[in-house]
Amino acid sequence: MKINVSGHHCDISESIKVDIEQKFTKIASHFPTLIAIDIIVTKEHGEFRAEVATKYEGTSIAAKGTNTVMYPAINQAAKKLDAALKHRKGLLKGNLHQKPTVTTPEIAHEIIQDMDLR
Repeated sequence: MKINVSGHHCDISESIKVDIEQKFTKIASHFPTLIAIDIIVTKEHGEFRAEVATKYEGTSIAAKGTNTVMYPAINQAAKKLDAALKHRKGLLKGNLHQKPTVTTPEIAHEIIQDMDLR
């Protein structure tokens, strides 16, 4: 999996890149169909914002994390991305199963129509 890291108004050092790769490689091990993750770390008005975007099974998924310190902002974005990916995976797995058809409302309706309620 390819991890693209960029900074806006802040420098991305090697230690930050290593930390980001460790966090998102762990996420990628749970979702092997991920091809690439784009991470943008921005500093505006003394607050760091980490924006993460990827495509998973044909759907774009994005997450944001904010904090006054860079590392917690990245952690927050990673947790949100992991939760969004798990949610999407659950939806995809849920759509594979056949939904049971319910016939009781029709039968109940027919029974009520046949009853003499006088």
